[in-house]
Amino acid sequence: MSGHALRPAAGFTAALWEHVHSANRRNGSVERSAHWLWCAGVRAYLAVCHHLAVRGRRHLPAEPPYVLAANHLSHLDALVLASALPDCLRDRAFPIAAEDTCFEPEVRAAFVACVVNALPIDRRKWGLHGLRELRRRLLDESCVYIIFPEGTRSRTGQMGAFKGGVGMLVAGTPIPVVPCHLSGTFQALPPHRHWPRFVRITLRVGEPLTFPHVRNDRAGWDEVARVTEAAVRRLGGPTPPEVGP
Repeated sequence: MSGHALRPAAGFTAALWEHVHSANRRNGSVERSAHWLWCAGVRAYLAVCHHLAVRGRRHLPAEPPYVLAANHLSHLDALVLASALPDCLRDRAFPIAAEDTCFEPEVRAAFVACVVNALPIDRRKWGLHGLRELRRRLLDESCVYIIFPEGTRSRTGQMGAFKGGVGMLVAGTPIPVVPCHLSGTFQALPPHRHWPRFVRITLRVGEPLTFPHVRNDRAGWDEVARVTEAAVRRLGGPTPPEVGP
């Protein structure tokens, strides 16, 4: 056997990475088990180290499909939003993550896909056809998407303008968009830090929005983005409203 290295078949490796990078990915039992352990650990971490408070949880729809849309301050954001969902939706909740940052290199891609349960979006194709497969899956399956319509994390802690991607997902459908506002995640883990500070985090959940009569075109997408952004900003407020447990 000397002189012969054991290598995985090229076809198998290619198929594995194609699976990881697919927006239509279905995880198997091993991935689901890893995701279950990850979720349990994250919930414990957020409760103990950040005293996570979720306000307005009652506004979450009883059944999917729906979209959680929030401001984006930190790599902690998706973890906080996912932790607010009931256990029965654990395997059907998908953070939508930028392929060029979260899915490179391949080791990170495997972790983000199989453990965090994220689906990739190529920001270079954020246009007419960029979210076609994600929209189809949301319409056809009972799942939850976690999205950040700003498109990137804030570098200042201030919320930026929402892009039309959220509209591409739901315009002309009855699928609810649930506005959410995060506070404390920027102080806990801003973009320049590698390790979080133990800062209190609060998630505020607003009343769902629906856009069944909005046209599925550029003007409609922009309208959905404007309405959703305004709802998220109201939740943040200058003095954030108390919306109940």
